Amino acid sequence: MSEPSHPRDGDFELVTLRNGHRAVRHLGHGEVMHPAVGPWQEALRLYVDQPGLADRLRKPGPPLVIHDVGLGAATNAVAALTRARELGPQRARDLHVVSFEVDLAPLRLALADAEGFPFLQPFREACEGLMKHGTWSEPGIRWELKLGDAVPFLDAVLPTADLVFFDPFSPASNPDMWTEAVLARVRRHCREDGEGALLMTYSAATPTRVTLLLAGFYVGAGVSTGAKGETTVASTRYETLAAPLGTRWLERWERSSSRAPHGATLTPEVERRLRTHPQWR
Repeated sequence: MSEPSHPRDGDFELVTLRNGHRAVRHLGHGEVMHPAVGPWQEALRLYVDQPGLADRLRKPGPPLVIHDVGLGAATNAVAALTRARELGPQRARDLHVVSFEVDLAPLRLALADAEGFPFLQPFREACEGLMKHGTWSEPGIRWELKLGDAVPFLDAVLPTADLVFFDPFSPASNPDMWTEAVLARVRRHCREDGEGALLMTYSAATPTRVTLLLAGFYVGAGVSTGAKGETTVASTRYETLAAPLGTRWLERWERSSSRAPHGATLTPEVERRLRTHPQWR
């Protein structure tokens, strides 16, 4: 990273990556949001284009709901809003984005750096409205903010999710958000009928995939992004996964030194649940 000015807001600062992209870094644990290819390209590739958001919005139906877990600098949410707006009259259904975030400092920093985060500027008014009022809308698009600890919101009533952008800080930096208990809550709000729901996340770690399986998802490999050869996609329906994990993955898990789910120990009951998961049948 280069070291020009580093504007700060609370626990966060803006940095410039070696590739020239601007990004947000947490001052405490040092983790950078979207560190590899830059925030915009990662958001489009991993969270928007991978699940075919544009194609989904071209098909008539009820509002398509996204649960955006980890708003951060709003890159993923704005990528989805941008796709929806680009479709214009081709969009045959509404888009409803529900973002969860505990700290709005990253979004404030990104909005203040128009040159570093140009993709936010068409939605500046939306971002400001979201931060001030907790909601923003235009014809066919609604954006809602759940500000604070995500767990109480996940225990309450939410619109059923068609897509989940699961993008909190990593399990090492934010372990509480990656447990089976939290992911099972996320799973309870996901669509079961029709195509089901897809969850996308940047982590391809074995404990992440174990935890998603234990939380009730079917799990597969996701697209590469930056230096990551794979990411992870989870689904409420096995048949919607493009690259589901198979018995070869299960065999590698048996030999792995990281077999336990996040935030828990490997017990005989955990092993039994994983081996008997319907994914392998």
